[in-house]
Amino acid sequence: MTRMILPAGLGIGLLLCSLGAAAEAGAHVERFYGYAYDLDSDRYIYTEVHEQHWQDGREQTATIRYVDPDGNTLGEKFLDYRQDYFVPVYELSLPDLDYEEGIRAAGEDIEMFMRDGDRQKRKSIDKPESVTADSGFHHYLQAHFEELMAGETIKFTFVAAGNLGDYSFRAKRIDDTEFEGKPAVRFKVEAASLLRLVAPKLILSYDPDSQRLLEYRGPSNIQNPETGKVYDARIAFYSTAPSGVGKLPSLDTEQ
Repeated sequence: MTRMILPAGLGIGLLLCSLGAAAEAGAHVERFYGYAYDLDSDRYIYTEVHEQHWQDGREQTATIRYVDPDGNTLGEKFLDYRQDYFVPVYELSLPDLDYEEGIRAAGEDIEMFMRDGDRQKRKSIDKPESVTADSGFHHYLQAHFEELMAGETIKFTFVAAGNLGDYSFRAKRIDDTEFEGKPAVRFKVEAASLLRLVAPKLILSYDPDSQRLLEYRGPSNIQNPETGKVYDARIAFYSTAPSGVGKLPSLDTEQ
């Protein structure tokens, strides 16, 4: 499987990815969909099924399932934010591709792993300052939301388990937009070195009041079978399911 310098899915799958509204106090569960479209053609390609467990206003653990238009599971990711809110312990599994990646520890050291078929690799690094990884990136941006809104550039280290590496990145506010007819702010994330000439840029749209992630644009967690590379995707967190998204699992049955 071909991986990218910036790992797929900070939502997502990047990051891709645990992407929800601000939690209320106490323990509760949030479940919702993210609808993924090919960034170039805007063709619907899959749905993310999110389940997040919250306690006292902080996300504790999360599961993301990736489901194709026919309702078949393409892969799954489990995340645990209890060691580090910005660097989750996580595991991404894509059975059809015989691929796994993740972070096993996020204490003083960050322990990464990846397995692509019979090829397995591990690496441990000293935890840098101002560091984030995978879907903890969303929490990191929320923690620096006021600075970003004020036009400041935020610099940080991003740990990419799929590449067993860490990279310098920066985030800044760009032009505003709308989402479902309401104002939204946009942040651009890119490498803070010459790596930005080859690494993909991310564009994230947020509700300026609730800091809820509304849309993500960048590399996904799911591979395009035609190219052998992960999709460049637009993942939108619509309040209601758009037309043409295919068969959706019931949120009520997600455990």
